[in-house]
Amino acid sequence: MNDDSATRGAAADAIRRYWPMIYAPTALFSMGEGAIVPVLPMIATDLGATLAAAALVAACLIVGQLCGNLPAGLLVERAGERRAMVVASIIALVGVAAMYAAPHLAVLGIATFLIGMCAAVFHIARHTFMTARVPYSHRARALALVGGSFRLGAFTGPAIAAGLIWWTGQDRSTIIFFGVCLVGVGLLVAFGPDPEEKALAAEREARARGVDHGFADTGEPITGGIPTGARAGLFRTMWDHRVVLARLGVAGAMLSAVRTGRQTILPLWGLSIGLDSANVALIIGLAGAIEFSLFYASGQVMDRFGRVWTTVPAQFLMGASFLALSLTHELTTASMWFGALAIAVGVGNGLSSGALLTLGSDLAPRANTPQFLGAWRTITDCGGAGAPLLVSAVTALATLSVATGAVGMIGVLGGLAFLRWVPRFLPHPR
Repeated sequence: MNDDSATRGAAADAIRRYWPMIYAPTALFSMGEGAIVPVLPMIATDLGATLAAAALVAACLIVGQLCGNLPAGLLVERAGERRAMVVASIIALVGVAAMYAAPHLAVLGIATFLIGMCAAVFHIARHTFMTARVPYSHRARALALVGGSFRLGAFTGPAIAAGLIWWTGQDRSTIIFFGVCLVGVGLLVAFGPDPEEKALAAEREARARGVDHGFADTGEPITGGIPTGARAGLFRTMWDHRVVLARLGVAGAMLSAVRTGRQTILPLWGLSIGLDSANVALIIGLAGAIEFSLFYASGQVMDRFGRVWTTVPAQFLMGASFLALSLTHELTTASMWFGALAIAVGVGNGLSSGALLTLGSDLAPRANTPQFLGAWRTITDCGGAGAPLLVSAVTALATLSVATGAVGMIGVLGGLAFLRWVPRFLPHPR
């Protein structure tokens, strides 16, 4: 009992110790990103885009993140977390300026793609650090807090966007807000304490006092850590772990597909049933509030009962909600159904908070953690990148309702895949 309490206390102390360097920059970045996501399709349509083309512009964000995963891993490894994130902040500011001044659709798409690449740097830097430093017994809760930081942006960002649009009458005012958030991220990262240096200092102090501080050897099955021994390259790591990546990685890609599918579908759906930008942003912000309220509960469930108890229900709920939404477009109560089912999707997404981060950390080999996480994020982000492209293509060839139903089917299939593979690769926590 005492050992267990000490481990939990050390892990909780780790969370408190690093929140200014890990959670605060993540929350700021996602807040700015959350403000522009709901209005990107509207900005695209103002530049002459069709619904399908607007979906393609929104897809550039996740496609950029997908393409940025591998170079981001190299940048973080060679330049260090702090420098990599400062560089990413500066480049993202360039992308924000180009997005604001975009004279036509191509410039808007390129700027969105560039911001997505910068987002990959933030994600990989934080994920690698948390994998290495947080004990297994508290890992899901710690990573759920990272997911909660993203969901804080999903909640507050669209709400702020709605207020800005109402106040200024301009959709592009949200882009200025994103730029302000990026400046805050850059200042926090550049002048705040470096998390890796603090972790090493804490370990040295603990060893000097002869105390186990919970960061090195806790007796828990920590899969991440400071790499030792021979390190394999990215493609070698992918080959060595091809079985788990081909099974659980694909299941994770389906979860990522449903998540990013909702970012594309919900704004387009609101636009297609006649709602204005402010109301769409408000509904999506309310769904984000539900997501945010559930993030820590998700971590508690994963740590106490196992990863399957969040991933499976989340996928089934989101899949069923999109299938139901696909049947409501022509109803006189379409706006009511849109609000209700957007909230249901938010509940499902909140239940899966931190799930992909936790699964990746659980599966990562000790000696090649960054390489494995780069491969894991590349595969899962493929699902995220593919979903908006699927929505765009199916909307162009058929209707938005058919595209929404297709995303719903991906959610149901993803739930079945998690039900099959999570118990095999990730046994019940001890």
